[in-house]
Amino acid sequence: KMECVMDIKQIMEIIPHRQPFLLVDRIVDMVPGESVTAIKNVSMNEPFFAGHFPGEPVMPGVLIVETCAQLCSLTVESGAEQDDRLYVLLKVDNFKFLHPVIPGDVMTVTVTKKSGAGPLISFDAQVTVDGQLRSKGSLSFTAMDRSLLESSGGEVSE
Repeated sequence: KMECVMDIKQIMEIIPHRQPFLLVDRIVDMVPGESVTAIKNVSMNEPFFAGHFPGEPVMPGVLIVETCAQLCSLTVESGAEQDDRLYVLLKVDNFKFLHPVIPGDVMTVTVTKKSGAGPLISFDAQVTVDGQLRSKGSLSFTAMDRSLLESSGGEVSE
């Protein structure tokens, strides 16, 4: 068992996600502002398995990407002085799903900052189960002024 660096309560103090959309269970390694490795226990009790797919449950790829994005947020927030910026997902690049993630799997997810200048930050992400690579790709984020989100009721206009 990997050592716990940050538990679910500590994670919830940093990122705003809540059940059923909080997809990170435990942080096992962290370099604030640079990288995070986390554990996600995949359970048959997850609501999405009811329809994806009946009789053949597979974790949706978009939720694997979301798990990675939540860790990127945690990486940025853990290394930053608190300011009025919120980093939002801008781009998903070259994400590949090599093997399915199914109930009972324990995903080990690692995100590593590869570049970050001004309002743009990019990460490489890797998902493994029992040491086997299941998916990988890159995610880019852009900084937004928190007050813009608050004044629009959370809606972002294009």
